[in-house]
Amino acid sequence: MTLDNNWYTEIHADCGSAFSLELGEKVHEEQTPYQLLTIYNTRQWGYLMTLDGLVMLTTRDNFLYHEMMTHPALLTHPDPKRVLIIGGGDCGTLREVLKHPGVEKAVQAELDERVTRVSEEYFPELCESNGDARAQLEFVDGIKWIEDAEPGSYDIIIIDSTDPVGQAARLFSAEFYTDCHKALSANGILIAQSESPLLHSDIIKSMRNNMRTAGFADLATLGFPQPVYPSGWWSSTMAVKSGSAKDFRKIDAAKLNTRYYTSELHQGLLTLPPFLAAATL
Repeated sequence: MTLDNNWYTEIHADCGSAFSLELGEKVHEEQTPYQLLTIYNTRQWGYLMTLDGLVMLTTRDNFLYHEMMTHPALLTHPDPKRVLIIGGGDCGTLREVLKHPGVEKAVQAELDERVTRVSEEYFPELCESNGDARAQLEFVDGIKWIEDAEPGSYDIIIIDSTDPVGQAARLFSAEFYTDCHKALSANGILIAQSESPLLHSDIIKSMRNNMRTAGFADLATLGFPQPVYPSGWWSSTMAVKSGSAKDFRKIDAAKLNTRYYTSELHQGLLTLPPFLAAATL
């Protein structure tokens, strides 16, 4: 990360690229027990949150990520009632989950409480469902939470994690996916952020292999635009415990109040681009 003439630049050295945002002022910074949390005001993108100098989200484009991390999985399941979010401290994923009226409980297991509390101040639109009676905020180690979960506890598990670096690498392992598989109900679905299809096909391939090793019956990797992440193109990978990852409730999808996700979009994304299919299958 560099700051130069009011521009924030995140350099992706391994990819030979960078992304910049024109800044206003820094409005918040603190060292939490886990990471350096910074909020900037930007000229065109609303607020920017960074953790340890890496872009997490902006006001302008976060809806793309949050919608694609939630609705495909919840609509593929026939009747999801119990949802677990690992990570997701900004609470945007939680908000999207609770748009589904059939959900009875949504647990968010986020390690760093300060991410949530700062999000409540600077991204209140993402936190508008935090007070929903169905929401349960737990500030704990999500990996330990999954390890301790009763078998069949959840219908949906969403891994809203950072990149597979350091402790977060465990969230991409076959051992972790095996624990998720055990914690899911018979029709359960796991969905995880899976990096850039253009730059990180090796990570996607590893994730898919690990999900298969964990016992999941079928997979779907869904690409979507995400301007502030490397390459501007991101993905989520969905693993179903039984049945097909290509069947979803199209009628219910049409009822959602969304800005990006649609039933038609979902249908089109179920076929991998040929280059990605060749690299990951």
